[in-house]
Amino acid sequence: MKKSILAALLGTCFATSAFAQSSVQIYGIADAGVMFQKGGPTKIFSGGADGSRIGFKGTEDIGNGFKAIFNLEARVELDTGTQQPTLMNDNPGTYLLRGMDAIPVAIRSRLQSLIQPPGGPAVNQERALFDRTAMVGLITPVGAVLLGRMYTPGYEVFNKSDVFESGTAGTWGHITGGTAGFTALGADIRSQEAVQYRIALPNGIGGSLMYGPKGSGYLGRYNKFRAGALTYAANGFDVGVGYNHGYDQQNRPSLRTTTVGGSYTLNQFKFFAGFHSQRNTNSALLADYIGGWDAGVTPVLTQQGVPAANQAALRGIFVRAITANTQQDANSYQAGMHYNLGGGRIMASYAHQNDRTSSNSDADLFALGYDHFLSKRTDIYTVAAIIRNQNDGQYAPGTAGNPGGFTKRPGEDGRALQVGIRHRF
Repeated sequence: MKKSILAALLGTCFATSAFAQSSVQIYGIADAGVMFQKGGPTKIFSGGADGSRIGFKGTEDIGNGFKAIFNLEARVELDTGTQQPTLMNDNPGTYLLRGMDAIPVAIRSRLQSLIQPPGGPAVNQERALFDRTAMVGLITPVGAVLLGRMYTPGYEVFNKSDVFESGTAGTWGHITGGTAGFTALGADIRSQEAVQYRIALPNGIGGSLMYGPKGSGYLGRYNKFRAGALTYAANGFDVGVGYNHGYDQQNRPSLRTTTVGGSYTLNQFKFFAGFHSQRNTNSALLADYIGGWDAGVTPVLTQQGVPAANQAALRGIFVRAITANTQQDANSYQAGMHYNLGGGRIMASYAHQNDRTSSNSDADLFALGYDHFLSKRTDIYTVAAIIRNQNDGQYAPGTAGNPGGFTKRPGEDGRALQVGIRHRF
């Protein structure tokens, strides 16, 4: 029994191919392609179906059912050679500036560039070397204890529920990124400063618990972070329920997500279904936005001779509006399937984001794709996706490594066609 538990735990700790005992392995994914999009440029992208990466992982059997493990994984952008992907287009997202009409147009334009710098990094703002994973741990006969920067339990359930496996223009996450567009995270994908306990039993039942103190969360903005998941992977099922909850710098409840779903394999078919709830009344990014006003707008107003009382009034308008605009309240679901056909698979899905804020910026995502395996390590893929936005919605299709960004205008459809190649090593 101990051996089977250890084997299952090794599988849950590493997302890529297995490794030998007492070894260190270099591995990675090189994924790139071309994306044609409505309202944006034709673009060479890195990380279409999977984020391009290079990683190092290892294990050492230290006896008596114990194993030491580590995993270091770095992001690699094949299109630029950097580690900071950008949005797939430079269209401005307008939602965060709602309710600021009393602020002069010139200042609002400055705010737009502060909130969304043209060509600025969309991911890995910290320029971390091992942004994807940086972890060390100990596997024991009764579970694994891991320390570092890791995927969160809630996101792991979200990923296993996604027909497009968190990649390409069809991935479910393209309509869960904040309200009305990519304004914030819709789920904490990873948490730094985290400790995690994982267990995987021979009958397919698994579980995980994660805690992060001050400095935890995806961007390290949380005062604390709590998460957990319960999973089942056997008899064709790969399903789970996951919960993430972060607290902002003032220890107020911030992004809270609950995800239920997974997949079921039956002969040539693999069926997917998932439900995702996201709530956020105290965004951990508020301090960044308000700090942006103080550093980028206040000095300009002072230089222009604007009286202190007027400056305070303008700042008050901004703070009230940005506080309201960073709140999230949405339920989302996705359903779809894979069908194995010859040397490839057909993928199709439908997803809906029900925005429960006053904006009511719902979105529907329709996606169809084909993935053809040239070998065990190399495949080529093509995906077409349409996002139908409502009201203030500006969701746009992206990739595994690049958020889509925004459509040109609120309420406009986002459309994309991608062709790419992925090689695992």
